[in-house]
Order: sequence, then C-alpha cells, then structure tokens
Amino acid sequence: MGAAAFGGWAVLLPVVPLIVSLSGGSDTLAGGVTAVFMAATVLTQFGVPRLLRKWGYRWVLAAGCLLLGPPSLLFLLSTEPIPVLAVSAVRGAGFGMLTVAGSALVAELVPREMLGRATGAQGIAVAAAQMVGLPAGLAIMQHWSATPVFVLGALIPLLAVGAVTRLPHLHPRPAGTARGRLPLSVLLVPWLSIATAAAAFGGVSSLLPIAIAERASLAGGVLAVVSGAAVCGRYAAGSFSDRVGVGRALMPALAFTCGGLALFAVAAARNGDGIVLVCAAVMFGFGFGAVQNESLVMIFTAAGPARFGAASAGWNIGFDAGTGFGSLTLGAVASVAGYSWVFVVAAMAVAVVPATGMLVGRALGGRTRPG
Repeated sequence: MGAAAFGGWAVLLPVVPLIVSLSGGSDTLAGGVTAVFMAATVLTQFGVPRLLRKWGYRWVLAAGCLLLGPPSLLFLLSTEPIPVLAVSAVRGAGFGMLTVAGSALVAELVPREMLGRATGAQGIAVAAAQMVGLPAGLAIMQHWSATPVFVLGALIPLLAVGAVTRLPHLHPRPAGTARGRLPLSVLLVPWLSIATAAAAFGGVSSLLPIAIAERASLAGGVLAVVSGAAVCGRYAAGSFSDRVGVGRALMPALAFTCGGLALFAVAAARNGDGIVLVCAAVMFGFGFGAVQNESLVMIFTAAGPARFGAASAGWNIGFDAGTGFGSLTLGAVASVAGYSWVFVVAAMAVAVVPATGMLVGRALGGRTRPG
C-alpha cells in the first residue's frame, strides 16, 4: 500500500513543477506547485485523527488513494498555473489522509520493542517507490512527453486500493486512556528536525531538476540516489534506536543532512558536477532518512498508544509543511540569489533550527529525548 501510494506521488513530484517552469512560470511559481500540494496535505492532516476514529484505517486509506491518483488525469486538460494548482490541492488532500493513517497504522500493529525497525521497514517501501518513481517520471517526460507521466500518476495509487483491502479492520485506541497533554519540550526537537530536513528535501526535489534542466536525466538519477540512501538511513536509524535508545541518532543524522546540502551547493556552483552530485545525494539521503525515522519514533514514544493518530498527524504535518514551505521559500531564494544559495540556506536551517529547539526545550525544563 505504501509503495504504490508514494510511487504515484513520486512520479509526479518533480515533473509538475518542471512543466510549470517550461511553460514560462517563474521558479517561485514552480516551487509554489509543491507548496500548494503540501498546504492541502497539512490542512487535511489536522482532521485525519477524527476520520480514523469514525471510519477506521481501511476507509481513510482507500479514500486517500482515490483522491491522490485519478485527479492527475486532469493535468492532461491543462497545465496552466491555476488548473495545476487546483488539481495539486485535491491530490494533496488525498496524500494527507495516506500519510497520517499509514504511519499510525504501523505503530498500531507492532510491539514497542520493534517500533524502530517497523517504521524503518515502512520507510524502505516508501523510499524504494520514490527511488523508482522520481527518476522514472523525469525520464519518461524527457524521452516522450508528460502525458504518460500523468496517466501513471493516476493509475499507480489505484494499486494501493487492492492492498488496503487486505489490511485488518482497525480503529485507533480510545483517547480516554491518555494522561494529559504532551509537553512541548518533548516534541519540539523531533518536530523541528523533521520540518527543517523536509524543507531541504522540498527544495532539492523541486528545484534541482530546474537547476540542471539541460541534464534532466542526471537530475532524476540524483533524486533516485537520494531515495536509495534514505532507505539505508531509515532502517539504520530504526535498528540503532531499538538497540541503543530513542533519540540518540538524531544529531548525527542532522549532521549528515547538512553535509549533503553543502555538497549540493558546491555541485550547483560547478554547473552540476556529476561526481559531487552523487556524493551529495548519498550523504543527504542517508541523513534525511535517518532524521525521518528517528524523529517519528521519538514522537510515537512520547505519545503512547492512545495518541498514535495525533502523533502521526503532528509528525506528518511537520514533514509536509516543511516540504511545501521549503519548495516555496527556496524557490524564492533561487529567483533572487541563484541555486547555490538554495542549498546553503537549507543547510543553515537544518544546522540551526533543531539546535535552537533543543535550547528552548531545555529552558522549558522538559526532556528532549523521550524514552
């Protein structure tokens, strides 16, 4: 289910902004396509815990697949900015349902001592789909046209509906077993970590193909390497978390993410140096995958079983709001200062924002490493 749903998302993620750019839109507008998609995703995610309590996981996941996939066919009718933004908003709502319900379902199905590896295994399915989908969409568009990409974006998520029918009938556990609210100091560091790392990913996925548009196939390969490295990073962080303790892998993961972004800046300054791009993709992808898994496990651990739906919504809101915000703001940075500065600014944010959150958390007197 996760692989098909995220495969349909990935195949269109770099293609739609590139289409807008090739049609004469600015870098800011191209980044705005992903921003609108993610804004709709985030707004939907706020309501998903309530939908899960009312309808259960299977119905919410199936509805998400139907909203994410078939509306992509409307891109065949027009690639003008307003229709593209409207369709992106509808697809974003479906994606919001899928992300929250999918993450929370994993936490519902496995015992606590396997949570790190289970979220890592889910990450493998998701990242593997992205590893195929991100370059495939760009390659198909380069060799043929965007039409078959739009059709694939509509059909692939429908495959997930078949997988959804094989899931168990589950509703979230009653919220009444939770005791009080989660302290901000516990949630601040993992939430800021995933938000800033996702903002960097939003800039990389949306703007790298434009930065080296004359080498679109190379851009697709680089994004595939990012996804492949993220597979390794997610599962490595999950295994480490189960063995050593929750939260201990977060700072090294952020360091890897910053290092990869710095290398992307060097590559952009060198007009897309292939070797540097691949090294950047490996380092950034591994760090980004590890940040994803570690921050998610930290939030689930702090929330407890009665709050898995809300915890998943909070984490996914950070991820998707960060992705959309990063695409939009880093697109503006590209328009003003050039592509090298996109990655410099992203690296600075990943280095500074979570560290600031840690200081604030300590000032509030709470634990920044739950569990």
